[in-house]
Amino acid sequence: MEAEAAAATLNLECCLPVPSVQELAIQQPEAVPPRYIRDHVVGDHVITVNPSSNRVPLIDMNKLVDPDSQDAELRRLHSACKHWGLFQLINHGAADESLRNMKKQAQEFFDLPLEEKKRRGQKPGSLEGYGQAFVISEEQKLDWNDMIFLRTLPHEIRKLDLWPENPPKFRETLETYSEEMRKVATSLVRSMAMALELEAQEISDAYQEGLYEVRTTLYPPCPEPERVIGITQHADYSGITLLLECGNIPGLQVLKDGQWVTVIPVDGAIVANIGHIMEIMSNGIYKAPDHRAMVNRFKERRSITTFCFPSSSVKIGPAKEFTKSGTPPLYRTLTYAEYRHMFYNRRLDVSFIDMLKL
Repeated sequence: MEAEAAAATLNLECCLPVPSVQELAIQQPEAVPPRYIRDHVVGDHVITVNPSSNRVPLIDMNKLVDPDSQDAELRRLHSACKHWGLFQLINHGAADESLRNMKKQAQEFFDLPLEEKKRRGQKPGSLEGYGQAFVISEEQKLDWNDMIFLRTLPHEIRKLDLWPENPPKFRETLETYSEEMRKVATSLVRSMAMALELEAQEISDAYQEGLYEVRTTLYPPCPEPERVIGITQHADYSGITLLLECGNIPGLQVLKDGQWVTVIPVDGAIVANIGHIMEIMSNGIYKAPDHRAMVNRFKERRSITTFCFPSSSVKIGPAKEFTKSGTPPLYRTLTYAEYRHMFYNRRLDVSFIDMLKL
């Protein structure tokens, strides 16, 4: 039994090379290749397309910082994090020019010839670069996407040999964009801490000195969109995640009360969702939601996702405020290195958050 368990423990920081879905879509096939078909997964829940009774919460950052509206908006933020784990953030403070430029660079990168994109391809033992994620066997079902994944902050973690020099402005645009997302993240976690009645400055400082990763994803048109998954159902292991839609094509879905709710893009908004670190810190008050991406028959979709982590010096565990009155901690306390090691070296058939529960 121990041998079987060991065999099922995988190094998820490696990824096998996979075909480009974009190149496959260019060929305009009439049917999806068998390795992408997920009939049993796509139809596993009723899909709810954002009815008025089940609308994704909308949070206004301006109201979170305005003394006249702060208390009411903090209550709305608290409810969104507790009951949804995901919301759309408006008036977030990120510069419009930075967002426009990053969207443009994303399009220009994916418009490059395949061989040019592959110059920034993933290397053995790393998820960074152009490719896919978490492909660990030749028999594994594949997601309908191409992506480029880069660690951006702090500066010393960057692997610049994987940062595209073509398009010519990609690097400087990504650097500026990462700084904008750091500002949004630190402001947002400060508000979350206030909503939880925690020490806001300490948590904000942890994300100011934190780690940031950016994944730019392309979901090409698909001849059988009802049979594939853009990104498989998962919850994020970050603190929070910030997603920028590059157009108005819906695709992101969040699991709410057993139903998949489509997140309809809102012009100028950033989608924010709770990651496992924030769930752990809140001792389960906030939830990291399962979410996934679907694809379109006729149109491509692009998104830019920033995974935001606290400083690597911060221990990951329930905040002391939630356990000092006798309430038991629900999760283990780990160093960042231990937490990361557990995430990337685990069995895929066991929920990561369940592994961390006491």
